[in-house]
Amino acid sequence: MLKKRDLHEVPQLFELMSHPKVFPYVRHKAFSTDEFYFLTKQTIEQEEAGKLVSRTILDEYQQPIGTINLFDINRNKGFLATWIGQPFFGKGYNRIAKEQFLEELFTVYGMEAVFIKIRRSNPRSMKAALKLPYLQTGQSAYPDVYQAINAHSNEPVYDLFVITSADYFFHRQPVEAGEGEAVV
Repeated sequence: MLKKRDLHEVPQLFELMSHPKVFPYVRHKAFSTDEFYFLTKQTIEQEEAGKLVSRTILDEYQQPIGTINLFDINRNKGFLATWIGQPFFGKGYNRIAKEQFLEELFTVYGMEAVFIKIRRSNPRSMKAALKLPYLQTGQSAYPDVYQAINAHSNEPVYDLFVITSADYFFHRQPVEAGEGEAVV
């Protein structure tokens, strides 16, 4: 379901990322395939330097359908960013990808906490995040982080959530596809 990023997947991912229901919510936007090649190459290099963790999300046919990343790693904490192509919305891929990625982050990389900032104008991401039993609100527990993510606006633009290693392992449940979701 997840694999390390590589340049061969760029054309498929760029096409999926360009969809109007996906593009506004992608952290590192590319406006051309060439630009996406450049960003992907940078991402691979930054991972090799230990600055981020990035994986490609695959469907059951091993085709790329999105990406999941941990950015801004500092003191064993970082920010999660995920996007999945529009044809794959609502099929269970997001939750399965998050489960596998969090498992890797907490067991292999020793992360203590993973932050998720969700734009208040993005109900799709909010709905997906709130399904995670180990997700906690981060506004009061990490007020400095909450203020930092909203520092450039008069009104809060983002809500902050956090997944700690302890909460993840305490609440983790095996992922099974629900009704209308793909089994991968």
